[in-house]
Amino acid sequence: MTNRSKGKIIGLWVVSGLLAALFLMAGGSKLAGAERHVQGFARWGWPDWMRLAIGAVEVTSAVLLCVPRVAFFGALSLTTVMAGATYTHLFRASGEGAMASFTVALAGLCALIAWARRPE
Repeated sequence: MTNRSKGKIIGLWVVSGLLAALFLMAGGSKLAGAERHVQGFARWGWPDWMRLAIGAVEVTSAVLLCVPRVAFFGALSLTTVMAGATYTHLFRASGEGAMASFTVALAGLCALIAWARRPE
């Protein structure tokens, strides 16, 4: 194994770990009913059950990111969730367009992990 491939593996783990932590916190707070999430989903016109579904997908996918054999599926799920979040911030939320750049960046990182961990 070359230094370059070691660096790629370490980078992959670091990005995966940071994304897993972020989505564990975000999904966990959705599942816990944090007021900002409850109000946000209501403001965007989404039903409350969707907050719970998104939270469950985020938490489950975050755990999957930490297991190389199934990280592809977790990253792909999160890429899809971030695509939905981008749509929401651009088209269902007044004045939240700038937040879409953050969700696009997260989608890009998740897609990168999905590509790197794709099944052979």
